Amino acid sequence: MSAQSGSGGWVQLRQQARTLESQTESLFHTYSQFSTAATIPPKPTEEERETEGKIDELLEKRESVIEQLARLLDSEASLTSSALKQNNLSLLREKLSSHKRDVGRLRSTLQHARSRANLLTNVQSDIDQYRANNPEAAEAEYMIGERNRIDNSHNMTDSVLSQAYAVNDSFGLQRETLANINRRITMAASQVPGINSLINRISAKKRRDGIIMGCFIAACFVLFFMLS
Repeated sequence: MSAQSGSGGWVQLRQQARTLESQTESLFHTYSQFSTAATIPPKPTEEERETEGKIDELLEKRESVIEQLARLLDSEASLTSSALKQNNLSLLREKLSSHKRDVGRLRSTLQHARSRANLLTNVQSDIDQYRANNPEAAEAEYMIGERNRIDNSHNMTDSVLSQAYAVNDSFGLQRETLANINRRITMAASQVPGINSLINRISAKKRRDGIIMGCFIAACFVLFFMLS
């Protein structure tokens, strides 16, 4: 009876430990979002402190549950079941240690993000204050910025013109290549016996066909106007 009661207690505690693990991982996701927020406040918010406190509380509960499981395991008499439970207990302990390390990393990441955000805010505040106290320097800085933008615009224009000249040169090269090919074809045709006369006869036939077609169309128009 006591063995069954101990086994039931083990199963219940192990399920509780796994439930606490899931809750911890869910809070890790919420806690990690504080360091990736667009605007990080200089001090922890109430929600951040509450989330961090819940994580610490869950870790303490898990540690307590693991200790209870260890005591139950020590009281077990069956070697076979004790070996399986010892493996489960080791996994729970490893997961707890891993989550403790994760908490430390998340806290460090959030602290660095907050320090960086505060530093940027302080630097921007100092710059704004300096500009307010030194209007001449602010005007000079503005003129330098405008000059840089103009220079960037000129550089972009020069780049576009360079590309246009390169394209134009490429077209010129292509035209020259086509002209060379045409000259070579003409020269090759002139060297073939009878090719020129054949080309001339073809051209004459095309002209004759064109004249015949033109006369036919003209006759059709005349006939159309006469009948109308």
